[in-house]
Amino acid sequence: MNFFRHRRPILVGPACVLLITIAGCSSADDSASAAVPRPGAKAARLCRALDKVLPPTVDGESRHDPEPASALTTGWGGPQIILRCGVTQPPKMIDPKVAQGADADAVAGGVNGVDWLMEKRDGGTYRFTTANRSAYVEVTVPKGPDSSSVLIDLAPAIKKSIPEGIAD
Repeated sequence: MNFFRHRRPILVGPACVLLITIAGCSSADDSASAAVPRPGAKAARLCRALDKVLPPTVDGESRHDPEPASALTTGWGGPQIILRCGVTQPPKMIDPKVAQGADADAVAGGVNGVDWLMEKRDGGTYRFTTANRSAYVEVTVPKGPDSSSVLIDLAPAIKKSIPEGIAD
């Protein structure tokens, strides 16, 4: 009697179940990922306060935070609207061409009391970064959603948590 031949059916069954379980749990969903910023202590404190008051929906999309989980990153919908708090100052924010409106892919503007640097990116997406606030908040909006409604939905939380001022 061949011992290995006799045991094979017993081992194959559990092995198949394990493979199916692992495949079923694989990351085939639409979870987004976002690089977690590394702000200083003051900005990190402000960002944690912002995370607590962010709306559960933005532009009609439910909150689904990206990976890795952090109080500094938040997401809504799929494809996701991503908010990152405590980012560094964008280079275009200090570029004189941007301030004068000569750079067609980046403009400054305000929405409901929050000033933003608005940048059009490849593929029709937009990146917005707060200006004149004590911490920089970046919002990336995929192609499709109405970016003005995203900024309108986020403005109350930003005004409440991130005071006006100059970020470190």
